[in-house]
Amino acid sequence: MAMALETQFHVLAVDDSLIDRMLIERLLKTSSFNVTTVDSATKALKFLGLVEDELRNFESSVASEIHQDVVDVNLIITDYCMPGMTGYDLLRKIKESKSLKNIPVVIMSSENVPSRINRCLEEGAEEFFLKPVQQADVNKLKPHLMKSKSKEENEESLKNKRKDMEEIYSPNKTRLRCSS
Repeated sequence: MAMALETQFHVLAVDDSLIDRMLIERLLKTSSFNVTTVDSATKALKFLGLVEDELRNFESSVASEIHQDVVDVNLIITDYCMPGMTGYDLLRKIKESKSLKNIPVVIMSSENVPSRINRCLEEGAEEFFLKPVQQADVNKLKPHLMKSKSKEENEESLKNKRKDMEEIYSPNKTRLRCSS
């Protein structure tokens, strides 16, 4: 029963190192997760439906959100140090996105730099793993996945309640009047 429950979780793994990507993918699949791997933060953003605008507004890039219905990712695990956009930059973009901010993000790095670890955790990372990632680390992901899933269910429940209330109290609805 527990095994069937875990297979519904989809993890996006981001790492520029092929060996590290293969390792994390194998560990996650051993734990019955559905895994998608990409080799850069930019590709992760594209996969998630976020793209960098080509136009620069006041010398800063603006992320525009595209239909998020397509991808259902329950957790993102990313390397910290990657060429181009770092894992920290990816974390910030995800947490700034209205549609993605509730997805748990885990950062991994081969460098044990306390200030870097604290910065990532303060910015919203759920965990910070030191490489090489081990099965015990992967086991720490399950509570974050459950928390993510319950947030999604609560949000869906709220949407349904709002919809029901709107239908009940819609000004277009006519109410039956009691004739006395």
